[in-house]
Amino acid sequence: MNFRSLEKTTKFGYLFYISYRGTKFHSFDENKDENTTKKTVKGEFIKILGELGVTWAKGVQQGGRTDGQVSAKENILYINSNNKIDKFLLKEKFNKKIDEMKIVKIEKTLPNLALPEMMEGRVYRYSYPVDKIISIEEEILKRCDELTGTYDVSEFTDGKGRKLKEKIRRVEISYDNGSLVFSGNSFMPKQVRIMSGYILTGGKKILPGKYLTLEKMILSKELEEIIIEDVTDISEENILKIEKIKDIYIFYVAKSKKGEVIGKNAGNIKSLRKKHGQIIIKTI
Repeated sequence: MNFRSLEKTTKFGYLFYISYRGTKFHSFDENKDENTTKKTVKGEFIKILGELGVTWAKGVQQGGRTDGQVSAKENILYINSNNKIDKFLLKEKFNKKIDEMKIVKIEKTLPNLALPEMMEGRVYRYSYPVDKIISIEEEILKRCDELTGTYDVSEFTDGKGRKLKEKIRRVEISYDNGSLVFSGNSFMPKQVRIMSGYILTGGKKILPGKYLTLEKMILSKELEEIIIEDVTDISEENILKIEKIKDIYIFYVAKSKKGEVIGKNAGNIKSLRKKHGQIIIKTI
């Protein structure tokens, strides 16, 4: 989005960082069957946002899709909306409506992003009960090293995963305080659970999803640079709110005060730009 289109647009993107208990949901994606009573992560998210009066264009994108029973300390859902969203108030209202899912934070960004492609990586933790672990620690550490790298990981996925075109994945695996930590750019279906089975038991079996947690989403530098931040350390007359994206300030003003902020022959806005750099004016 260029400088001029940012000034004119009423639509922005919003990143919802969410946590959830996977055992409380049937699956991640919303059910297409309207008659089903099965709860899903995206389905509940969409339902509650709708109840709170939030509307959006197109669909809801996710940073990472998790298997059934898999929990998340941090996943990201993304919408494009023309609504004037109060991030803190929306978070508070949402979290009062549901116990098994929480919004951790909301970040404003540019609209019309392809979110999954803008994720640099994902971090998972598999915490299998100690009494179910067959392998000794020496074997576990050796297999972690063996499976760390960039290679074709299709032997550690299911039939659905083997049909995918891209099978080369980067993965780093460590053993931390009795659990396995997986870090990578992307993962094939059930890859972490099958790798965990091999590392902890010696067999390539799919271990239960209820012991797996998506711990962190790693944003690409490109996405980090287009997060729109609230600015609280600058105050100017008639400016109701200030945001910043990269090196551009967004000054929000009342419609009745826009002319006064710009000034005769744009004198006032020129002074503000000399003081702060690039500025665009948006009315509230």
